[in-house]
This record gives sequence, structure tokens and C-alpha cells, in this order.
Amino acid sequence: MKVGFIGTGSMGSTLIEALIRSGALEPRQIIASNRTSDKVEQLAAIHPGLIVSRSNAETAQHSQIVFLCVKPLEFKHVIDEIKTVVHPDLIVVSITSPVLIKHLESRLNCKVAKIIPSITNYVWSGASLCMYGKKIKTEDRLLLEQLMMSISSPQQVSEQFTRISSDLSSCGPAFVAFFLQKWVQAAVSETGIDEKEAARLACEMVLGTGKLLTEGGLTLEQLQQRVAVPGGITAEALRLLDRELAGVFHQLIQVTHAKYEEDLQKVHAQFNDE
Repeated sequence: MKVGFIGTGSMGSTLIEALIRSGALEPRQIIASNRTSDKVEQLAAIHPGLIVSRSNAETAQHSQIVFLCVKPLEFKHVIDEIKTVVHPDLIVVSITSPVLIKHLESRLNCKVAKIIPSITNYVWSGASLCMYGKKIKTEDRLLLEQLMMSISSPQQVSEQFTRISSDLSSCGPAFVAFFLQKWVQAAVSETGIDEKEAARLACEMVLGTGKLLTEGGLTLEQLQQRVAVPGGITAEALRLLDRELAGVFHQLIQVTHAKYEEDLQKVHAQFNDE
């Protein structure tokens, strides 16, 4: 099986690296193209056997599955490049939330899916959000999920909830890292603890917390109850957070959704300009 990647920027290269390192794909099974060919050639130098394609059409033509890893406003251009070479058995996978399945199905005579990855997939962890078009059969879904299962936990979601699901699984690592960064900086400022030591402790804490919530059988509420002894230090700190962060997460969701709607309207305009 040949798996194509159109776009080898941050997320495209992350997917390629993760799939190769997990053993899900061998480099010779991957064909990739990018607006700047140097990026693909660098990947091929690291992973001998990876096929450097000179055009997006060539990538699509020689693949059984092709991942479109480009920015939302680049999709229309890419679709126009590949639409004459796609065939009914090809599976085209978008990894970009504002590009809807209906946009792709309206222009491509092939099977269409949408899979939103997370940077956590690089270490074979976290979720990947899976959505499927009308032409995707059960065996196609199983093929895609088996591929993604090697680097993630595939979760089928409704396209209606793409944005909020992406906030939690794909944007979430950046939000958590930001929270930890601010907490570590405050710890250094207030106490003089070494920054690297504080960051190491915080990161190990996040790793352990994730395991408690996914493997340890604890819910979010139960974990707080287990740590926060009534009248204790943790309980006092939780009251502070509850008071000071009131409304922040509602605002966060409103901001991400507003940007999503803005991008969605731009994409929609592109696909309806003819």
C-alpha cells in the first residue's frame, strides 16, 4: 500500500515521522509532495526509501490513501491540481477542520474522510478525530483506523463537533503547555526554584495525571477529591482557581469557534466561486 502526503509542514511531517517510527508504514510505502520540495527531500534523507514526488497530482495518482496536510485556504488549489487524476477507490483524507467533507465530495470523484490528528500522536498517544464521507465503506474505515491506531486512539466524532473536539484533543496540548509554563515561571519568581527542575516536576505530574485519568479509572472529579483533602492546601488553591478562572474557558471556546467560523466562511467562498 502506498500512502501519500500532500504538504509536509509541521503536522504533515509529524504524521509521517510517527507512522514510520511506530512501524505502521515503511518509508518505501510513503510518497510525499510539498510546495517547497526541500522539506520532502530532507524527510527522504532521514528515511531512505521515502518517495519524493514532484507534484501533488503525482502523489495522488500513485497512492491508495492520500492525506491533505495543507492550510485551509490552500485546499482549493490542491483540489484543482489532483481532481483529474483521482479515482473512485482512492481515499482522500483532510486533516484540516474548516474544510468540510461536503467541500471535498463536491469536487473529487473518490472516497473522502477527515482525520484531525494531535501533536501527541508523535509519541503514539492522544486521540485522532475521525469523520467519514458518504462513499467510505466499512473496510475503508477499518483501514484508516488501523493505520491511526498505531499512533493514537481513533475516535469517531460528528463533523458538527469538529471544532470543540479539536479544541480538546489538538489545541489542548498547547493550552496545557501554556498553563504549565506560567505556573513554572511563577514558581521560579516566588521561590527561586531552578526553572528546569520545576518544569521537569510539572511535566512528570502531567504524565502521571493523564495515566490516572485514562488507565487508573479515575474521573476528573474523583481525582480532585482524592488530592484535595477538606481544609487542606490543595482545596484552598482549587477555590482560588475556581474563582479566578470563572468564564475563561467559555471565552476560550468562543475565540476558537469565532476563528473557525471565519476560516470556514473563507473556504466556503472559495469552493463556491465557480
